[in-house]
This record gives sequence, structure tokens and C-alpha cells, in this order.
Amino acid sequence: MSCPSVLVTPDMYPFPNSTNFLNLPPDCLQSKVGVQRGQRGGLYHAAMEERGVLGGAPRFLRFPRPVRALSGTDAILRCCLTGSPPPTVLWEKDGQQLEASSRLCLQTEGAEHSLLVREVGAPDAGVYVCRAQNSCGEAYAAAALTVQEPSEAEPTPSLSQGPPGLPLEPLEGPPVFLEGPQSQWVQQGEEVVLACQVGGQPEPAVHWEKDGRLLEDIWESGHFSLTRGLAGDRGHELRIRGIRLPDAGVYVCHASNTHGRTVAAALLQIQPSPESPLSSPRQGRRASAGHGQGPPAPKSFWVSEGKHAKFRCYVTGKPEPETEWHWEGHPLSPGRRRLLYRDHDGGFVLKVLYCQPSDCGLYVCAARNSAGHTLSAVQLHVREPRVRFAVALEDVEGEEHGDAVLECQVPSRGIATTWYREDQRLLPSPKYEMGEAGVVRRLVIHDLEADDDGIYLCEMRGRVRTVATVAVKGPIARRLPRKLDVLEGENAVLSVEVRGTKALGHWTRDGQELPASPRIIQTSSNHTHTLVLVGVTRQDAGVVTFSLGSSHTSSRLRVKCMKQIPPGPPVSVELGTGCNNAALLSWKPPVPAPDTAFTYRLERQEVGTDAWVQCLTTEAAGVVEVPGDGMPNEGDYRFRLCVVSKHGQSPYILFPGSVHLVPAVQVQRGLQDVCVQEGDDATFSLELSTSVQGTWFLNGAELKAKGPESGSRDEAQGYLVQQHGPHHSLLLRATRLQDSGTLITFLCPGVHISATLHVQEAPVRIVLPQEKVSIEAMSLEQVVLVCELSRAGAPVHWYKDGLEIEESQALVLENEGLRCRLVIPAAQPQHGGEFVCKAGEDSAFFMVTIQEPPVKILFPQDEVSVTAESSERVVLSCELSQAGAPVHWSRDGMVVKESETLLLESKGPHCHLILPAAQPQDGGKFVCKAGEDQAVFHVTITEPPVRIVQPQDEMFLTAVTSERVVLTCQVSQPRASVGWYKNGMEVEESKYLVLESEGLQHRLVLPSVRLQDGGEFVCSTRDDSAFFTLTVTEPPVKILFPQDEVSVAAVSSERVVLTCELSRAGAPVRWYKDGLEVEENEGLVLESEGPYHRLVLPAAQPQDGGEFVCDAGDDSAFFIVGVTVPPERIVRPAARFLQLQFRSPGRVELRCEVAPVGARVCWYKDGLEVEASEDLKLGAEGPIRTLTLPQARPQDAGEYVCETRDEAVTFDLRLAESPVQFLLPEAAPTPLSVSPGEHFILSCELSRASAPVFWSLNGSPVVEDGNLELRSEGPRRMLLIRAAHPSHAGNYTCQAGSEPAAPTLTFPVQVTEPPVKVLSPEASRTGVRCAPGRDLELAVCLSGPGGAVRWYKDGERLASRGRVRLEEAGSRRVLRVRGARSGDAGEYLCDASQDSRIFLVSVEEIPQAKLVLELTPLTIQEGDDATFRCEVFPPDAELTWLLNGTAITPCNRIETSQNGPNHSLTLRCCQISDSGNVTAQTKGSESTARLHVREAELLFLRRLQDARTEEGQELCMEVETSRVGGKGVVSWLRGGKPLPEDPRFSVVQDGRVHRLIIHKVMVGDQGIYGCKSHHDRTQARLLVRPEQLKVRHPLEDVVVTEGGSATFQLELSQFGVTGEWARGGVRLEPGRNCQISAQGHNHCLVLSSLGLADTGTVSFTTDTLRCAARLEVKEIPLAIVKGLQDLEVMEGDSATFECELSRTQADLTWDKDGQELSPSPRLRIQALGSRRLLQLRCCGPKDAGTYSCSVGNSQASAACLTVRKKEVSVLLELKPVKAREGDGATFKCTVSKPDIPGSWQLGGRVLRPGGRVRIRQEGNLHSLVLSELQAEDSGEIQFQAGQAKSSTQLEVEVLPLQICRRPPREKTVLAGRRAALEVTVSRGGGHVRWLLGGVDLPPGPKYEFRSHGVTHSLIIHNVQPTDEGTYCCQAGEDIANTNLLVESS
Repeated sequence: MSCPSVLVTPDMYPFPNSTNFLNLPPDCLQSKVGVQRGQRGGLYHAAMEERGVLGGAPRFLRFPRPVRALSGTDAILRCCLTGSPPPTVLWEKDGQQLEASSRLCLQTEGAEHSLLVREVGAPDAGVYVCRAQNSCGEAYAAAALTVQEPSEAEPTPSLSQGPPGLPLEPLEGPPVFLEGPQSQWVQQGEEVVLACQVGGQPEPAVHWEKDGRLLEDIWESGHFSLTRGLAGDRGHELRIRGIRLPDAGVYVCHASNTHGRTVAAALLQIQPSPESPLSSPRQGRRASAGHGQGPPAPKSFWVSEGKHAKFRCYVTGKPEPETEWHWEGHPLSPGRRRLLYRDHDGGFVLKVLYCQPSDCGLYVCAARNSAGHTLSAVQLHVREPRVRFAVALEDVEGEEHGDAVLECQVPSRGIATTWYREDQRLLPSPKYEMGEAGVVRRLVIHDLEADDDGIYLCEMRGRVRTVATVAVKGPIARRLPRKLDVLEGENAVLSVEVRGTKALGHWTRDGQELPASPRIIQTSSNHTHTLVLVGVTRQDAGVVTFSLGSSHTSSRLRVKCMKQIPPGPPVSVELGTGCNNAALLSWKPPVPAPDTAFTYRLERQEVGTDAWVQCLTTEAAGVVEVPGDGMPNEGDYRFRLCVVSKHGQSPYILFPGSVHLVPAVQVQRGLQDVCVQEGDDATFSLELSTSVQGTWFLNGAELKAKGPESGSRDEAQGYLVQQHGPHHSLLLRATRLQDSGTLITFLCPGVHISATLHVQEAPVRIVLPQEKVSIEAMSLEQVVLVCELSRAGAPVHWYKDGLEIEESQALVLENEGLRCRLVIPAAQPQHGGEFVCKAGEDSAFFMVTIQEPPVKILFPQDEVSVTAESSERVVLSCELSQAGAPVHWSRDGMVVKESETLLLESKGPHCHLILPAAQPQDGGKFVCKAGEDQAVFHVTITEPPVRIVQPQDEMFLTAVTSERVVLTCQVSQPRASVGWYKNGMEVEESKYLVLESEGLQHRLVLPSVRLQDGGEFVCSTRDDSAFFTLTVTEPPVKILFPQDEVSVAAVSSERVVLTCELSRAGAPVRWYKDGLEVEENEGLVLESEGPYHRLVLPAAQPQDGGEFVCDAGDDSAFFIVGVTVPPERIVRPAARFLQLQFRSPGRVELRCEVAPVGARVCWYKDGLEVEASEDLKLGAEGPIRTLTLPQARPQDAGEYVCETRDEAVTFDLRLAESPVQFLLPEAAPTPLSVSPGEHFILSCELSRASAPVFWSLNGSPVVEDGNLELRSEGPRRMLLIRAAHPSHAGNYTCQAGSEPAAPTLTFPVQVTEPPVKVLSPEASRTGVRCAPGRDLELAVCLSGPGGAVRWYKDGERLASRGRVRLEEAGSRRVLRVRGARSGDAGEYLCDASQDSRIFLVSVEEIPQAKLVLELTPLTIQEGDDATFRCEVFPPDAELTWLLNGTAITPCNRIETSQNGPNHSLTLRCCQISDSGNVTAQTKGSESTARLHVREAELLFLRRLQDARTEEGQELCMEVETSRVGGKGVVSWLRGGKPLPEDPRFSVVQDGRVHRLIIHKVMVGDQGIYGCKSHHDRTQARLLVRPEQLKVRHPLEDVVVTEGGSATFQLELSQFGVTGEWARGGVRLEPGRNCQISAQGHNHCLVLSSLGLADTGTVSFTTDTLRCAARLEVKEIPLAIVKGLQDLEVMEGDSATFECELSRTQADLTWDKDGQELSPSPRLRIQALGSRRLLQLRCCGPKDAGTYSCSVGNSQASAACLTVRKKEVSVLLELKPVKAREGDGATFKCTVSKPDIPGSWQLGGRVLRPGGRVRIRQEGNLHSLVLSELQAEDSGEIQFQAGQAKSSTQLEVEVLPLQICRRPPREKTVLAGRRAALEVTVSRGGGHVRWLLGGVDLPPGPKYEFRSHGVTHSLIIHNVQPTDEGTYCCQAGEDIANTNLLVESS
């Protein structure tokens, strides 16, 4: 066995990464059986030889293993150890050092040490100890030697003897685990058995490993045993005895045979035993203090704040030691900033992350095993930065899926900060919200998850950090590490801790479920879930996630490849020369040979270069020949060789020496002939296959690379030879023409190649000009173009515009030396253009421009206007300044071209434009432009006016559709242009309109006139117009069906169709509803099909009802539609109010049956609409509607309403709870007896946690005070009295509820004085020694101040007299005997009522007092008791206690006691002020000890609890501390910050209870509240529900009459609540008839213009509330609400009378002067809702009168209409007209106002349009046209418009009357018949005379005169022969005669 050896090495890691390691020597404290320290101190010196594994105190690298040997054989024990200086190794057995002998051989080979025992026997068995020591320390290791006596071989059972059922010859195959080992969680010290069953043939070999190490390497043989079953039994067991904490880990069972191998694993977890903890560092130090020399002070380790500190403790010993870390005497456990783990080298590591000043202190690594214990310590110091955060981060705790807020403050504004989560930088995102406000820096973490738990940093410049932890409270208590690095082949262990013991989680990797398998172990024990991956491979790497419900935590598993040892190098390498130009290489395989496949890699290097190039690879060693042909260049080469396998490659071995190799040369790119121009450089180059040297030759002469230049060349010329690897080049500078034909040759071994140089003469160049030249010149000037060449005499060529120039008098070419010129002696404009001078391949360009003097127009100088008649000749002339100058003519901006109608002439300086026969279209603006000058001519061609001969007057035509209409117009000139217009728009020919022209006649024909063809047509020429007014009418449209009013009744959602049949298909109709024209939409469809028109309501609703009118112009059809809604009724229950009683808890179902089946219902509770949830279910099945409470609770009681649209049922639900009962105590409480000042608690438990209780004492209510407190914890009720008083005695009654019959529980309490006891001295007998002559004092201390005692001496009672004095002082009783004598010795008795003490007094000289046992210093916490003890001699010696030099007087807090020689001083409830020196003083000696009272930790016994409250309520949050603290000992926080100054927040302290009271809580108050002290903190979340919305004043039912307004008001309990108003379930929106307002608590709805359909339920709904009331609209009587008003209008204006009815649907009758009015074009009657209108258009005087209206029995008051005439004056009077008979006359008059109708009279006769009279009005111009005047038309013409009048005279000159058509000269008539003579005169109205024989014939029966227009007739009745004769007709001066002959019949 070996004592543990410990080394602590602190490492410092800066953040985030660094390679700066600091190793400090450790401090190792010696133990009794452990390490022996040397004089130099420390376990290792020089810090483990630069932190190497070797060096320092002795350390076992391999422990000796237990050995079993047969008696008589040799046994050897081996171990491996190291140390610096090299340790001395001794072997011991049974405490005796072993020496070398013939049977014992001690051997040492480097670090290997062994002990050989020859021919072992039974005495050699035992434990052998290997002890290693040097100047730094000592180490032990032990191993057992077991000697077995040889025995006879036991028979091996055959296969047939195995268990029945097994095959005699099992099949061969790889091993397989039939049953694997099971993971276990055991208690420390128990015995553990891991069992498995393995199958396979051949039988597998089985061995066990723990954490990848063999059990024999880490455990002693007695700690474990391996067993297997009998033959044929496949079971294997690993038994571990006395399990230790280091035994925890992963155990793997390996099974292998010739066919393969397999593994099975189990996880062993150990629960530490509470009774055997490791010794604390302080105990270890005291244990080592007894060895004289104490340990040296621990080494110091400094680290900067915010960086990591790493301590590594390497512990050795066997059995494997148990190791624990301590800080300042406290054991350390893993945490967020403290990591404890074991590294790959076996060291125990403590890593302190992001060090803070609070981490300073002493860190100790303690280890122990059964051989001993040891420890080592390091003092950690944290170096604070110069600049710090003004306010550091504080730790935060948050709920999962909640938010966490971290805040800190930087020293000043503008300092940039960066946030980290451990080593990951955080960036702003939806997850991480970062904010700055002045110096405040804030990080908000949203939607907390388990992986958000960790360390967060805020860093500012200078890498100054502040650190805080964020704890996420959720189902997962301890998350996975963010990453885990594991070597390939090792085991990976991942563990999480959850809060619930029965939580079921699952593991995934990269999103895939991890199934259980031999390599994947998943265990769960209590709160811990563990995943083990056995022998990880690269495929196991990924993200491993543990999920528990919606919570999850992840870790990235990284698998690192295990480092393999590469193969060794080859040996015996040799380099030789083989055949010509080759290297011969030989070598041998490496020793030892690699255990994996390998190859040899051969590389070469050219001497003088750095690059190595691979030659070849081979798998066999031997001889290789490398030929020189494959070398890239000629040179000396050397070679090296290495071995390569999958584990890496060996070092290179260089072959000695080098070899010269020459590559085989080939031409890759040969020489080429070069052609250059004279003076240029020529380059010849070629490329070879390898780099060799060569020689260049010029015409056979060798050119040397570094030799002199050729002597045949000028000094300024030469050549350059270059070589770059295989590239060779020759540069010949400045070649000459005579060098052409030179032969260039290149020679090298194996290559001979040549090329020729060709030199050409240099081309001619144009030196000047280099750029294009532009030349401008005037006409007749000389122009010279000059070019300068590079060589004189070179030929040049000149070109103009691309054509070569030939020399002439106008173009002269000159050459002089280098200059060439082109001369133009007298330039002309045609000489301009682009000239090019070309010399060889070069050219020069010239742009020549020749300009002439500008042309001017001499005449005309100004613009000329020319006016001509149509067909006249027009000549426009211009005179130019230059004859023959070109001119350009244009008209209206367009260039003119010659034609027959336009001629262009030019004569010398004169230019003409001639229009031979000008036409009107030839007119315009003509421009003659010459150069930059121009002349302008304005030409106007006019034609004679075109007049319209017929018709002279406006024509008024009337036609019926489909008739033919012809409009004819006759013009004064043939071929005159005529335009037809309709309503101002020019008409276009179509099949409906045809235009015809024939001579002077122009016609517009409408073959089949249509309605739209009506209007005003105008036939217009250029100078005149004719007007035609066409009116087209149709036969009136009639409605054939229906003839009478139709009433339609429908039910809601039915389809309603209203149909009309017209007399004509396609006739338009208009539909009206209640007087308003309808618009088509989804709810109203209009259809038309032939003569049928339909209005369809697809799904009629009640609001769709009303009066519908189908208006077809001249006829209408009326429909009365009524749509009703079937009432939604509640069939069952019949009652509308039910009171129901149920017990709580229980199932409650409210049921209603509705009709119709689809009726919708709403459920309300206490006015609020309910929503379905788990606690409240809403059902609907057929007509049944249900509301179910599965588990009704008392708070579910209330008023439930089931409401349809028309009815409602109310359920008054009452829930009665089960009666409250007392559960504990089960029996009546027994009387409780307490003493005064003693505290006691009365407690009971109720059956319901929320039940109230009432405490009373003897029938009087109990009142809480500072001494009496009432508590409630769930169902428990407690009454606590801190200090009992006699007044507290009596019967305490706890009553559950306020009802008289409520159950009660009585607690009898008695407060009695306790019997007087003697407290000190404690012993019943006490010896007292008193010196003679001194006062004898015997004292006792009683339990109470009022106790009486009696004193006795030797049985005789003593009284206070003489020398005896009896004294009392509080509870102290003293017997004092003055001047003690020998007779005073004896037995004294102090007798109390129930106690007594005996003092044995001796009077003799007292020896010198002294202290035998010194006082011990004490350190206690504030509030604890401190007791000092000492022992004096003699026992009765007087002892005085002093505190800080002041004598102590016993009191309630200070007690002194004595028991023989033992004295004690007790200070109770120590305060910090009690700290000081306590002294026990006798006469002869004294002892002093230090009392240190540390401040007591102020912890929270009752912590904050999450609270929920409602807005506006008062909230109290309280905590209870472990002790009473002063003011400000705790502080309250909100969101991690101190509470804001707000009068609503008040902090109250009541002893140990601290309360935070928030008055009138607001929603903004919710958040995380905390309470912290210097030692503890607690926090809770406050959730504030918005104030529950309530109705203070509900809606009230409203009854109004139709058309009125209804106002609904309600008052809510909150401000600013938004809600929706609805009527009949339809949401209301603000509008003209709906006004919605809200002000503060009040909400108002005003509905106006209400109708009967508005009756229904009006409701106001918010998110949590609904309030409803009934609106009833009553029909009002039909009446005229608003009457008529008198009107006064101007003549011609419109007048509108309006009245308003009480209802919209009513028939109104209009009267004027008692006569009923009916609609007409000028009179229109309208109905707009309830308004009725009568509109008169173009009012005239006749419209004035009294108007009235009536409806039913109601009649409105009459109103008068007054029509005022417009005041009109004549602006332009009529003018007299003289005309001849048959002509026409036009009269015009202009009045002051337009649109005033006028009237015309002729001779007092009113003229009307038609015939010969044509009247027109255009604005204020009135005209009268009279055509075909007659003599009788002469007279006065009068015009009147309003009151304006104008008159004039028309004088008609009468033409002589002539007979146009004469009767026959002779006419024969039969006698008795009638004879008629007829003439036609020249004009109508003329008077004719009929004569017979010169005598006028008188009219009578015989003679009848007839006149018709211009036709006059004479009728002779009953002609007789006597009537024969000559009849004469005289018309004016003209006569006609007829000879009448009568023949007899």
C-alpha cells in the first residue's frame, strides 16, 4: 500500500485563449503515515523540472502487481517509479527491510525496479512494500505474494456432463453477450457485483476494464475478484468489495475469440457515505502539527480579474486515493464557475472561471486512502483592474421561456462594451436584445432555455469585465456541458439533473433518437439521467441533446483521434553508382518492423537547391536504381528515404554522398526564322526537355555568354545570351539591313539546330502632321496642305474624298526634301472635302472647308400680304444679291414642290413662285429662304359666299320610331361644301343615316328613325346654316302584369322574386325601394329577359322588406314585401329563471333546448360571456345546448344565462362546499402546561385549506401582538406565543367558520411557575476550603428569583445572626460566615423546595491557586452561545472572570458555573460587541483567550413566493429572516435594481419579518422582485392582471317611437376600455344614424331615425364582458311632421315644396287652389324616405297660388307660391323693315337677360312658329323671320319679353296682281249641269272680279265664288242656254275671258 502523494500546479488561462502557463511549486503537508518531507520543502523542486512528468518527489509510474506462485517456483515483483534526484528504493516485508541474498535479488534497470524471490515457500507469502525516497519526499507501494501448494489435477468435466439441453458440439462463432452487466447506483462501502453471460465458440476470453484501464493496474488484489461459473456455465462476475468513491465510472467487459470480439458496459455511480467524509484541511493541518516542524506557508498565485485559474493536483497511491478540493476550509463542488474533473494524465483539476475578488483564498487539494492522507495548498490572489465598472453585473434567476435582464454601468458615457456568454460573443438578435442608456448597459435574454443557463460577461476596453451567472429555472436543473472532447476509443459520459423524480426524458444525437445498445447506456436514478457512449468513434461525434418535455439541453461531442506511434526509419542505407548515368540505392527494413502495412518513400534533391522531389514508392526493401534520364536538370543529386504507414511517417534517412546525373535532352520547341525591320532587336529562343548548357553560333562564330562582343559590330551594338532552366535565348540588338541572311546555330549534347535572320528596310513614316488637320478658307483664297516625311524622296499619294488626285491648274502637287505639298491656288467651294496624304503604310488627314459670301434677299425686306379671289393668278417674287444663288420655298413650314398648280421660276437674281389658278386651299404662309436670309408672304385665297336658299326658317319635325325622315337643304352654288351636324357633332354616314347630294339639293335621310335619332340637326355651309328640330317618340310602354299592387310575404333567407311584364321588350325600367332607387349587389339582383323584368332577393332578410316599385316611364307596378325572421326560442326549460343547488366539487350541467335547431346561443356568467376550456365545456347536439362544469368549485357559483336572439334563461347556480372538519389532532387536545417565558404553539389541520378560522381565549377573540402570532400554512392553522405569561392560561378555541354550528377545537393551556431548582453548583456535594480568619462564603444560584432556601450546618438550621449572614440577590442565595474558625468546618446544607446542595467545609490554610487547564480561543457566529472552560487547583480556589479587563457580573446573558475544579463562563446570544479577550483570573495565575464573534449570516427562512394580483389592489410581499436585523439589513429590488421612489411602495419590518407593501398595484409593477441581505437573496415574480372589468351602471331597456332616437349608456370600472356595440348581433359602426362615444368610465350609444325593424337587443361587448338591453321601437301614427313653407321665386326658376311625414311609407296628395295635382314634365312629385317633394320647373305667373298636401286624415297648412317677374330691358330695339311682296323679313331684338321667353305680334296678332313664321332665341337675342310676305303683312311688329317691349313697322310693297293660269278661251257645258271657271293669280290674297258682258256677277245660288290661296273659281249652277256668253275674270289690270257654250242635253 502507498500513501497518497499530492502535487498542485496552478495554471492561469487568460480569456478567451492563451498559452501563458504559470507553474508554481506546491505545498504538501505531511501525514502520519504518508509523505516524509525533505529539508528543501515541497514535493518537487524546480516546478517538476519545467512541469515534466518526471522529477521531484518519488512517484510510481507503475505499481507492483499481486503475484500468485506455486511453492518452489520463483516469484518476481516489479514496479516503475521516478523522481528527481533519483530516489533510493527499499523493499520491506512485515516492517523489516529486505537485503539481497541468495534467495532475494534486488534489480534496477533505469526506472524499473524488481524483487526476485527464488523457490518461494509458505513463509514467503505476505505483503511486500516498495519504499522510494529522495531529498524531496517519499512514496510507498505494496503488493501481495500468494504461495499455493501444488495439488493433484482435478478432472475436467466433459461436455456430456454439462447441463441438459446444451448441444454436444456447439457451433463456432464470434462472442455475443447473452446478458450484459447492469448499471447501478450504490452507497459507499457496499459490495457491488457486475454479472454478465457471454456466448461464443471457441469459448471467449473475458477481461474487465474501468475507464479504459485494466483493473489490475489501479486496484489491489483484495479489492476485487473475478469469478466465472462451472464448465458450461457462461456467467462471469466482477465483485468489488468495500466500494470507494474513486471506483465510480464506466466498467467494460471485453469478450474475444478467434472469430471476433465484442463489449458490454455498465455505469457505476456511488453515493458518498455521510459518516466518513474526508478530513477538512484544518484538521489535516492540526494533525500534522504534532510532528514538530509545521508546513511552510502556501505558495501564492496571482491572476487578473476575469481570467481563468487552473489548479492541477496529481495524486498517487494505492489503493487509489479519494481526492477532494477545499476553499477556505469549505468543500468545493462543481458549479458554473468552478469545474472539477480529471484530465487524461490522471491529474485532478480545479478550474476557476472568470476569477473575481470573491474567489481569493486558500485552495487545498486533500487526498486519502487506507494507507494515509495528505494535502497541498495554493493561495489565490485576484488582481483587480485599474478601471472598473461603476456598477457590476448581478446574478439573475429566471423561469424557462421567460426573460432575464442583466444590467451594469460603465464609468462614463461613450464606452463601448461587448457581451459574451462564456467564450461566445453575443450579437444583437431577437434572442439577445442589447441596449444603452447613458452609462447603463443592458442585455435582455428572451425566451430562456436550459442552455441559456451559464456565465455572462460584459467587457469594455482594456479587457475589463464584469461577470454574472444566469440561472434558468425549469424542468432541467443542471444542463449538459456546452462541449465535450473525448479521445477516440474512450468512453463519453453525459449527465443531467432534473427537478422531478419521475420525469421521462430522451436522448438524441443530431436529431436522431439514441437507442439503447451495448455501446449506448442510458440510466436514470432519482433526479439524474446519464448517457454513456462506450469506446467512441468519429461517427459518434455530433450534437447530443437531452429533451424533457419542451425543455432541452445540448452538448457538442467532439472525438479526437488517438495519437499513434509512427513507424521507425529504415536502416543500413547506402548510395552507390550503378551503370553509366544512374544511382544505386539500398536499405533494410526498420527495426522493429511496424505492426501495420507500410511503404518506402524515396525523394531526390539537386545539390544547391532546397526542394525535395519524390522519386518513387515501394513496399519492399532492397536495391533500387535511379537512372539519370529522368532527371529534370544535369547536376549532382542526393537522396533520402522514409517509411510511411497509416500512423504517420518515420524521420527521413539521408543516403551518404551524391551522384552526378545527366538527363536525356530533347527539343521541345525549336528555333524559328526571325524577320525584323532595320534597327529593331531580333530574338532567337528554344526550349529543351531538361536544363543543360549549350552554345550559340553566328555565321559559324561562337557567341559566348560572358565574352566580348563581336568585333565586326559597332560598339553600340551587341548580343545577349540567356538561359533559364531548359529555356535558351539569343538577343541581337539593333539589326542592320546588311545582317539579313545571317545563320544562327545552337549546339548542346545531342542537339544541333539553326535558323536565319531576315532584316527588312524600315517603312516611310509621316512625321508631321500627327493628327487630323482642319482648314477653313473663303472662296478664291489659296490653300496649302503640307506633309513632312521620315525619309526624303519617298513616294507619296494624295487623295480627296477617297479618290486619288491628278495634278491640274486647280490642284498643284510639290515635293521638296522631306516636305510634300498640295496647293489650291484659287479655292472654290467644290474644292472642299477630306484630303489624305499617304506615304507607305502611314497617312495624314486634312479636312478642307471652302465658304462663299452669304446670299442676301434685296426685295422684299418686310413681310408681304397677298389677297386674291379663287382662280386668280398669284405671283410671289424675290430679288437676290447674287444671281443664280439657290433659294428654297416653303409653305406653312413644308417645302413646296412644283406642280401644275404651283410653278417656280428663276431669272438672274429674281425668283418667282406662281399660282396659276389659286384656290382657297392654296393660301398660307410662304417663305423664300436664300442662305441665312428669308422673305415671308402671307397669301389668302377667298371664295364667294355660299347661301342656303331653302329652308329659310327653322324646321320642326315630329316622327314616330321606324318612320322615314328626310331633311332637305338647297344651297346657292353647286358643288358647295355642306356639313351636317346633330346636337353640335358632325354626323357620320351609316345604315341608320344616309347623306345625299344632287345639284343644289342636299339631303339627310333617316331610313328608319330611332329614339336616339331625335335632336337638332344643322345643315351648314361656309356662310350659312339651316336648322331642323326632330322629335322622335315611341308608343307609351305599359306594364301588362301585374295590374294591381302585389303583396309578398317571405321568411328570412328565402328567395324572393318580383316580376314585371312590359308591353315592349327591351324597354328600360327602374326599380325603387321605399322611394329610393335600388342598386344591384350580392343581396339584390336585377334581371331582364325580353319583356320580363325581375328583382331577385336571393336570401331575403328582414331589412330587405318594404315597398318596391317597378317604373317603366309611363306606367308603374307596386310590390309590398315583408320578410319575417322566425323567433329563436328556448323550448326547455319552460321557466325563465331557475335556482340550482349543487355540492362542490362535483359535475354540473346546464341544459337548454332551442328551436329552430340551428339557433345560436351565448352563455354568460355574471354578465361576462364564457369561453370553453378544460374547466368549462360548451356543447351543442341537435337542439340541445349544454354548459358543463366537470369539477365545479365554489368560485364557479353565480348567475349563468343562456341567451338566443329573442329569449334567455337564467340559472342561479349555488355551490355548497363540504363542511369544514378538523383532521388533526384526531383526538381532543390534552391540557398543555407551560412555564412563564416559555414559548408554545397550538396547531390544527383543516379539511379545506381556504377555510377561515377564528381563535378565542375563554370566549374572547384573540388579538395578535408582538408576543402572539396567528399563522396559516395551507390547511394548517397555528397560534404561536413566544413567551408565555399567566394571562395566556385558559381554553383556546379554534372555530372553523363563522356559523354558530361551525366545528370547534379547544386547547387547554396552563401557565404555572416551575419548582425552584438549584442551578449552581451543579454537583450535589461540593468541597470548600477556607483559610482561618477569612470569610466563608457559600453561594447557590436558583432557577428563579423568588425561591426560598434554608441553610443547615451539621443538621442544625442556621439563621442570620452573629457571624452568620444569609443574603439574597435575585436568584442568588449566599451564606456568609465572617472570620472562619476551625469550628466552622463541617457539612452545610442549602435546602430548596425540591432541590438541595451540600457543601463540605474545611477550615485550613489554602494552597497557592493555579490554572491547570488554559482557556481556548473561540470563534462563533452572532447569536450563538460562547462557553469558556478552565480547571483550577485547588478546586475551591476563587476564580474571577473578566471580559476586556472588566470583571463579569452574572446576569441573564452571562452565566458562571463551577463543578469542583472545573469552572465555566457562558455568554448567551453573543453580539459582535462581545468580541474581545476573556480572562480567567485567580490569585496566583490567569489565562486569557480571544472571543471572536462573527456576524451571523442573515438567511431567509421564509422566502419570497410568486404572487398574482389584480390591478388596483394592495399587495404584500414578505420574507422571514433567520435573525432580527437592524434597519436596512435587507434591501428590496425590482428587476435587479433598487425600488424606485414611489409613495405606493412601503417597506415594513416586524422583528424577523420584512414586508414590502404595494398600494394600488398597476400593471407596470409586474416583474421580478427580490429581497437580499449580505448573505442571501430571494426573488419572485409578480404578475398583475389588469383590473377585472365590471359594470357599475348597466344598460337599461329603451322604448321609443318610430323615427325617434334611443340612447344607451353604461359605466365601467376601468378607463379607456374599448368595446363593440351591436344590435341584433350585428356590429354597429359610427354613422349618420349611429353615434358612439366613450369618455372615461362612461360609454354611450345614440341610435337615431329608428324604425320598427330596429327592435331587438342592443349589447356592448369587450374581451371579458358583455352587457345587453332591449330596444323596442313603437309605430307612430301617420302624420305630417313638417309642413309646407311659403315660397317666392323668380319667373322661370324652379320651386320646390317639401314636407316630412312621420313614416316613410305613406301616400301623399298635393293640391293647388283646391285642385289635385298630377305629375307632368313641369311638375314632379318625389318621395325620399319620409320626405315628400313637389317640384315646379320654369315657374310662370300662372303657377302662383296656394299649395297644400294631405295624408290620411292629416293635412299640412297651405303655402303660397309667389312668382315674381324678371325685370328685363331692351338693349337693342327692333328696326323697321321694308320688303317686297313674296320676299322675307327678319326682326332682331336684344334684351338684358338671357333665357327670358318672348312673344311676337304682327298687327296685334300673336305670331307662333310655323308656316311662314320662324322664331328663334339664342341667349338674350330674339329673332323673328317672316317669309313670303304678303301685302296684308304690313303693320306693326311688337316684341315683348317680360315687361320689356319693342315695336317697329313692317312695310310690304304690293306687286301688281297677274293671272298666271288662265281658263280655256271656250268651254262647252251641257244644259242643266254645273260650269266651273278657274284662274290662278300671282299671289294669294289678291282680289278678282267676275263679269258677264261687262257686268259684275253677283254671288248667289246661281253664281258661287271660291278662293283658295292663289286659286279663284267661278261656279255656275244649272247652266241654261241663256247663260251662254263671254265671262271675264279681272285681276288688277289683267283680265281673262272665256266663251261659255251651252248644249242641250
